[in-house]
Amino acid sequence: MNPAVNRRTLLRGAGVAMALPWLESIPVWGRETMVGHDAAETPQRFAALFMGCGINADHWWAKGSGKDMELGKSLAPMEPLKHKLNFITGLFNENATGVGIHPGQTGNILSGASLKKGSELRGGISMDQVLANHFQNQTAVPSLVLGCEQPVTGYHETNFSMAYSSHISWQNATSPVPMEVYPSLAFDALFDNQGSRRNESILDRVGEDAASLRRQVSVSDRAKLEEFLSSVREVEKRAASMRAAHAKASDRAKDQGKPIHAMKRPDDGLPEDIREHMRLMCDIVALGFQTDKARVATLLLNRDLSGLFYPFLDVQSTHHSASHSDRSDAYERISRYYCSQYAYLAGKLDAMAEGDGTVLDHSCLLFLSSMWSGNAHDSSKLPVLLTGGLSGSLESGRVLDYLEESDEDRKLCSMYLSIMDRMGVELDEFGDAEKRLAGL
Repeated sequence: MNPAVNRRTLLRGAGVAMALPWLESIPVWGRETMVGHDAAETPQRFAALFMGCGINADHWWAKGSGKDMELGKSLAPMEPLKHKLNFITGLFNENATGVGIHPGQTGNILSGASLKKGSELRGGISMDQVLANHFQNQTAVPSLVLGCEQPVTGYHETNFSMAYSSHISWQNATSPVPMEVYPSLAFDALFDNQGSRRNESILDRVGEDAASLRRQVSVSDRAKLEEFLSSVREVEKRAASMRAAHAKASDRAKDQGKPIHAMKRPDDGLPEDIREHMRLMCDIVALGFQTDKARVATLLLNRDLSGLFYPFLDVQSTHHSASHSDRSDAYERISRYYCSQYAYLAGKLDAMAEGDGTVLDHSCLLFLSSMWSGNAHDSSKLPVLLTGGLSGSLESGRVLDYLEESDEDRKLCSMYLSIMDRMGVELDEFGDAEKRLAGL
């Protein structure tokens, strides 16, 4: 066995390098071992998926534990993975209460910061970016910040900037992290595709290295390698097909003299079918984690005050309008649909073998919304799901209810402190919290 090859080896080619899945016939985990680095340690990852305007509270519940956990109708997509799920209720973001509806309830969902009204943006760094700063020297892409709906500009009636409704990832107190809504550009960023390289297949560029590796690994690992390369090719093809649509949209925007983000879908080059868009963005996050290109991601499935339509769910209203009837059958279908996107990504990560478990077992996957009830605009408690075990440091298969705890003991930022602890970032305080979440 070539000693330069290891269980998490890299495929290299012209301007590209990507880590492969765990291969059992390769003897050692890790790339080149650095002083003080445990080569047997698997990477930990964090991703947050956001849904605006709350959920259907009648069907968003869980009881019991482990494989015996019972799930409400809206959580049914998580049934296969409920033993790896933590259903959490009762947490809240204090600085998102009593400030008015929508933007002030969303812009600090991952920071817990007090937001400033008016023309000057003022909040705080989000916890995903704290983690991204921690991992920035270990991965090619510090974080994936993705969205499935264009951001909007202007001001809400509450005098908060609509930037707060459009972004959950903030690099500092005054600047959101630029969010990528185009799958082709997200894929290109992941693999540093620039210029003419965008027309070259990633797999063609690493073909020689892949052929060499095939000759060195076992038959079972060869099958695993082929499955992985096929999945990369599929995502690449789907992203490439959307690249042409984005190019045409850019030309249309130029001809019409207006910014592309001001155009309506699909004239702006985004997929008309949001199911295709969301699945591809989930696949890109999964690919980023599997190839160790990124260890931190946020995916804004829809923004607050969302204008998305769901004809495939037999819903006539836009997302925001439908949320004003949040206990209706129509909004239950919407809630379940968004849970299914979360379940899809969790399932993808759980299908990726890694060490003594799966990529999901070494990750923390968060789902949350900015409010509990879209009709009441109630953010006194939030819907929160956590899936994955962070390499055994996060117990799962539980229902955790903090609603009866004091406000000091049910802070969302306390949960963030607890998650960051497990990922090697220990802070004295974060957002509005100075202590960890008890019981997590």
